[in-house]
Amino acid sequence: MAMLPDLDKVFKYMQLVDNYQRRFQYLRLSITELCNFQCQYCLPNGYRPNKAHKFLSLSEINNVVATFTELGVRKIRLTGGEPTLRRDFMDILSMISAYPSVKELAITTNGSRLLKNIHNWHQAGLNAINISIDSLSPHLFKLITGQDKLKELMQCVDRSLEVGIKKVKINTVLMKNMNDNLDDYLSWIKCHPVELRFIELMETGESLEVFNRYHQSGSLIETQLIAQGWQLQSKNPLSGPAKVYVHDDYQGKIGLIMPYSKDFCKSCNRLRVSSIGKLHYCLFGDAAVDLRDLLQSPAQQQQLIARIFSSLMIKPEKHLLHAHNVGITPNLSYIGG
Repeated sequence: MAMLPDLDKVFKYMQLVDNYQRRFQYLRLSITELCNFQCQYCLPNGYRPNKAHKFLSLSEINNVVATFTELGVRKIRLTGGEPTLRRDFMDILSMISAYPSVKELAITTNGSRLLKNIHNWHQAGLNAINISIDSLSPHLFKLITGQDKLKELMQCVDRSLEVGIKKVKINTVLMKNMNDNLDDYLSWIKCHPVELRFIELMETGESLEVFNRYHQSGSLIETQLIAQGWQLQSKNPLSGPAKVYVHDDYQGKIGLIMPYSKDFCKSCNRLRVSSIGKLHYCLFGDAAVDLRDLLQSPAQQQQLIARIFSSLMIKPEKHLLHAHNVGITPNLSYIGG
């Protein structure tokens, strides 16, 4: 009878690689669906749960992190909803940062709890932050997000830099005739060492009307950048999907996330785990794999790894957004955008 392989030895050398030879070293981990903003493109009526969700516990999150770092993940981004609404947010940061293999611990936040807490978050291990600021105009910011907090968020950017966060990025969801004028941002970028990222508006199950009204291709901004002498920066293995442009006359950078562009999915390097323990191989996938029953004990890790690998093998080559197939994503807070 043939001997079964020693799974401990097999898994030790396994990496997260799919059928298209894409390697996954980046995990986006949602820790809550709750959000306290009312962004037009995501939750225009505020967060309204369809059912009572019990979000991942600290121990379950620890088992997720332990397993994915064992498989070569080196960057973890905490998302939501708004991740900082978790009462145990500091504990989550401290727990993840204790893993020496995690080279980048990042969050995406609306900034509502940042100003008073960023120093403590940085001390707990946070070393990268994306702050959502959808306009530098107070009027437009309030119109888009439902919040009159632009002045506070601009202070949050400065404070994040002051405490020593090395990577500070600004997320701006591109909306036609609202925040798509590049010139509105250039003077600010000139003297701020941050990366301003324009993110193309993406269609979700609940946002077709908003998408049809406001979608704007990032290629228009890219054309302007190139004409003004901006240069495309090379990527490193842990980078996200943005095409990042730099200019000698500017301290800041400009990134473009264009999911409707050609070959966008070709360089995909990230997987997603939702706040209720489902593995999503794509933001717009039509299925998710439940991991939660295998997150109850570290003794289940080999079974968990086997399930992760089996699900990775069905990851498609690309999304189907061009055909208006948005998968099972009702809104961007569902699995963290």
